[in-house]
Amino acid sequence: MSKEQPLLRVARKKSDPPVSNDDGSRSVSGENAVEALCSLLETTGLVGNERMGEIRARSAGGSVAEAIVDVGLAPIVVAKRHGLPYVDLGPMDINQDVIEQIPIHILERACAVPYELRQGRISVAVADPSDVQAIDELRLATKHSLALAVASREDIELQLRQISRVQEAWQRAALVEDDALQVPEEPEDDLGADDGVSDAPLVRLVNSIILEAAEEGASDLHFEPQPDGFLVRQRIDGVLHEVQRLPRRLGPSILTRLKVLAKLDIAERRRPQDGRISLSASAAGRELDVRVAVLPSVEGEGCVMRLLDKSKRPPTLQEIGFSDEMRMQLEHIVERPTGALLVTGPTGSGKSTTLYAALTQLNRPDINIITVEDPVEYRVGGINQVQINHKAGLTFALALRTMLRSDPDTIMVGEVRDVETAKISIEAALTGHFVLSSLHTNDAPAALTRLNEMGVEPFLTGSAVSAVLAQRLLRRLCTHCAEAYTPAPAEIDALRTEKYGITVEPSRSLYRKVGCPRCNGTGYRGRVGIFQLMVMSDNLAHLASQRSGHDILERAARDEGMNTLWRDGFEKVAAGLTSLEELHRVLV
Repeated sequence: MSKEQPLLRVARKKSDPPVSNDDGSRSVSGENAVEALCSLLETTGLVGNERMGEIRARSAGGSVAEAIVDVGLAPIVVAKRHGLPYVDLGPMDINQDVIEQIPIHILERACAVPYELRQGRISVAVADPSDVQAIDELRLATKHSLALAVASREDIELQLRQISRVQEAWQRAALVEDDALQVPEEPEDDLGADDGVSDAPLVRLVNSIILEAAEEGASDLHFEPQPDGFLVRQRIDGVLHEVQRLPRRLGPSILTRLKVLAKLDIAERRRPQDGRISLSASAAGRELDVRVAVLPSVEGEGCVMRLLDKSKRPPTLQEIGFSDEMRMQLEHIVERPTGALLVTGPTGSGKSTTLYAALTQLNRPDINIITVEDPVEYRVGGINQVQINHKAGLTFALALRTMLRSDPDTIMVGEVRDVETAKISIEAALTGHFVLSSLHTNDAPAALTRLNEMGVEPFLTGSAVSAVLAQRLLRRLCTHCAEAYTPAPAEIDALRTEKYGITVEPSRSLYRKVGCPRCNGTGYRGRVGIFQLMVMSDNLAHLASQRSGHDILERAARDEGMNTLWRDGFEKVAAGLTSLEELHRVLV
C-alpha cells in the first residue's frame, strides 16, 4: 500500500510563469494559486476562521504549506485528514510503565511515542500516520492493541530524547554501583595509575556522559573534583547546568580515561595538558571535534571539553539576527576591497559565528579567502583555513606573515591576541586586503582605544578600521511556555532608560520565562544576538588619531547614529525574543 499524497503542495512564486498540465491546460500560479489553495483549505473545514486568517497573512506572496507549518497547524491538518485525534505532547508527563511497552529503538524508527495505557489499549502518538510499515512494526512490538493519534514531529523527537536520557541516567547509576567501578584510592606513585582502558563499565560511563552532552547541544563539558564528589556540568546556551555528582573516588579513573581518549600523558598529574578527540555522535547528528584541557587543582585534576560541531553550517548575515538597517550596513562594509571589520565581545559571545557569516557573504570563486584560527570552528568549502599549532611554532603572527605572501583578497584572523598580530592585521588592511578579526572589549568604541594600548599607531587605526561590531548572546525565550506580563516600574528603571534613550510605555506587555518539558524547565531554548555597530567616519578617524578617550569616541559615535547594546537588547525584549531578566544577566 503506497503512502497517500500530501494535502497541500508548495505554491509557486509570483514571478513564476503559469505551468502547462499534461492535457495542455494552464495551472494557476503566484497570487491566484495561493488564494485557490487557501479557499480549498477553508472549504475542507480543517482549519478555523481565526487560524485561516493567520495563514492567509503569512502566505501572502509565498507558500501556503510553509504558512501552515509556521503557525503550528501542520500536525493538526494531518490528524484531521486521517480522522485521528491530535495530542500536544509538550506538557505531558508520560508514565515510565507506558514507555516500556515498546522498545525505544522501534519508537525512534517509527517516530512515535506511547503516552497512555488504559484497559489493555495503548495510545501512541505518531508523526506520519500514512507510514503503514512503521505502524505495523509498532503493532508487532507490543501485546496491546493500538490507538493512534498525531503529534508534531518536533514534540515526538523531544520526548524520545528525554526517554533516552532517562534510560542512560539509569544505566549510569547502575554503572556507578557496579563492582567493577570500586576503584582503589589514588596511589601515591603516579606510575601505578590505572590506564582506564580495560575497565569496560568505566568506559561506558564516560562515553554516556560525553554522548549525552553532544545530544543536548552542549558547547562545553566540565569534569570538576569537589570535596564531596566529582561534579559533571554542561554549558548549554551559555549557562552551566549540573548533570551529575559522581563519587569522588571515580575522579582519577575518569580523568585517566579522558587522557587516553585525548592521547595525553596518563602519568602526568602535576602540569596542565591539552589534547583533542574526534567524535561522531550519530544520535545527535553531530560530527564533533572535542578540545580537551586538563588542569590540576587543589582538589585534584579537572577537565574541560569544548565540543566543536564540524558538521555545522555557518549562518548568513540574514540569519544571524541583525536588524534590516544594520544588516545592510554590514553587507556594504564587507564588500569593500580594503579595510578591517573588528568584532568585539567576551568569550562565548558568538564573534566567530559573525565573522563566518561575513565570510559566507564574500565566499565566491573570484575571491581568495584565507583564515587563521585557533581552533577552526567551521569547515567551509572554498576557503583556505589555517589551524594554529603552537607546538610546531605556527603562531598567529607567523601565519599572517605567510598568508600575505599567498595572494589573499580577504583575511580572517580568529583573534587579535598580541601587538605583533594587531600591527600585521592593521597594515594588511591598508595594503589592499580586507581583514576580519575579533577582539576582547566591552563595546565598539573600546576597540579603538584597545588597539592604541596594544601599540598600534593611532593614525593607522583610524585609517584602517572600517567598522567595529560589538555583540552579546542572550538566551531565547521558549515559545511554548513564555508568558506575557506588565513589568513593574522598578524593573523598567533598571534598564537605564535615561542614559540610553529607551522609552517604555507603562502598560507595555513584555514576556518572561516559565519553564516546560520542551526547554527542560529553564524557560529558554536557543539564543539570540544583540549588536552595536560603529561605522568609522572621518570624524571618528580623526578622534582616534588624536588618542581620544573612550567616552569621547562613544559620544561622537552615538551622535552619528550608533546604537547601544542596551537599546538593541530591549528591542529584542519588546519583540518577545528574550526577557528583561536575561538582558540584565548579560549586560549588567
